[in-house]
Amino acid sequence: MGDDYLVRIGRLIRDARQHRGWTQLQLADALATSQSAINRIERGNQNISLEMIARIGEALDSEIVSLGYAGPMHLRVVGGRRLSGSIEVKTSKNACVALLCASLLNSGRTILRKVARIEEVYRILEVLASIGVRARWINEGNDLEIVPPARLELESMDTEAARRTRSVIMFLGPLMHRTDVFRIPYAGGCDLGTRTVQPHMSALQHFGLHITATGGFYHAEVERGVSPKRAIVLTERGDTVTENALLAAARHDGVTVIRNASSNYMVQDLCFFLEELGVRVEGVGTTTLTVHGVPDIERDVDYSPSEDPVEAMSLLAAAVVTSSELTICRVPVEFLEIELAVLEEMGLDHDRGEEYAAANGRTRLVDLTVRPSKLVSPIDKIHPMPFPGLNIDNVPFFAAIAAAAEGSTLIHDWVYDNRAIYLTELTRLGASVKLLDPHRVLVEGPTRWRSAEMMCPPALRPAVVVLLAMMAAEGTSVLRNVYVINRGYEDLAERLNALGARIETFRDI
Repeated sequence: MGDDYLVRIGRLIRDARQHRGWTQLQLADALATSQSAINRIERGNQNISLEMIARIGEALDSEIVSLGYAGPMHLRVVGGRRLSGSIEVKTSKNACVALLCASLLNSGRTILRKVARIEEVYRILEVLASIGVRARWINEGNDLEIVPPARLELESMDTEAARRTRSVIMFLGPLMHRTDVFRIPYAGGCDLGTRTVQPHMSALQHFGLHITATGGFYHAEVERGVSPKRAIVLTERGDTVTENALLAAARHDGVTVIRNASSNYMVQDLCFFLEELGVRVEGVGTTTLTVHGVPDIERDVDYSPSEDPVEAMSLLAAAVVTSSELTICRVPVEFLEIELAVLEEMGLDHDRGEEYAAANGRTRLVDLTVRPSKLVSPIDKIHPMPFPGLNIDNVPFFAAIAAAAEGSTLIHDWVYDNRAIYLTELTRLGASVKLLDPHRVLVEGPTRWRSAEMMCPPALRPAVVVLLAMMAAEGTSVLRNVYVINRGYEDLAERLNALGARIETFRDI
């Protein structure tokens, strides 16, 4: 059996195991073999018989490990169906990956509650496992327990998994406290054009971290004894650069002031988590953060990340484009207030319940009921701004909503180089979306949606927008290669089916 097939089979076994919520040790016990053997199989470094493949499939109760299922996953959508009922918003993808990176700051045990079971999380877990961190799903697969080793095996880092997620860039902040020299692969993730890491380098150099980018890696060297001489002013109010600066400051022995910081939802969750680790953070929710670092952190902590406002917006858009009445529970309303204000202006019929606290005790939640509405285009253009403005990741959903509204809507997606271009894919489903330049589209509505077969856009939010439009279109549509959706959404098709959608997952044989 060729090496390429061994690697592919290994990936399938790994994915099936993680979907079941098992560790390598649990699978090894079920097969009466060793954890090291499972590790070799999943890396494609061990010959494996068809009998063993069958045994693994039986143990994991999954046909995904059979050779006929090695291809990408697709979705078959029977559209034109109304949704009904209620659905809970899952925990935040972006918060969960930041907290997984932050767990590297802690020498004690970290438990994260209700972690999103998504591909982005799996990739970070693979990287953590490869460097010696023990992570296992507990409480029937709902929560994650993370225990770091005394010494990280950074030379064994799973570079393939690391390259498939942009979140690995957030290893820079915590790793600088663990070793003087290390490297991480170039960050991957969605295809959203050029996304510079220069703001990260500029922020982290204040702590003595020097980075050179060569040969597909960021090579990092730490100059000990270097401290910020004044407030760090971020050159970009980005989420991940703010998180990296926080992670560096958390174990810096002193007080660090970070200005022009993002105050977005995942940054706030990270601040709350750092406080559980004993790091005092002043100014949470503002653009100036003051961090009182703790040089050594060894605590057993238990933290619940808050719900995902972008998933909440996805579900809201699903109700709008399918003209459905839907109750969306556990909506983090403080991160959707601008979006809801715009939708009210457009004519959205909805009710909000009383506010209540998320499991972290800090984030404000509501239950939101959306009803079929006759929408009109907004007076002003749709454009993102840093929190508390309209969320950058929620902009694409307004393309589908605008296509269902009467009139013309200008959408200006100024942050990413080419994400707006992917919104023109909606024209294949009957929408009128005119590309004005790489950042602006003009959407004319209302739309008579039609079914189509197409490839999934390589960017997460536009991919979900296409799926929602297919749900509104009469007939059967096919969306091919939906890995990018699985990066950010847990069991999205199954959860929508529970509301009345008809979405079938399948693979090429």
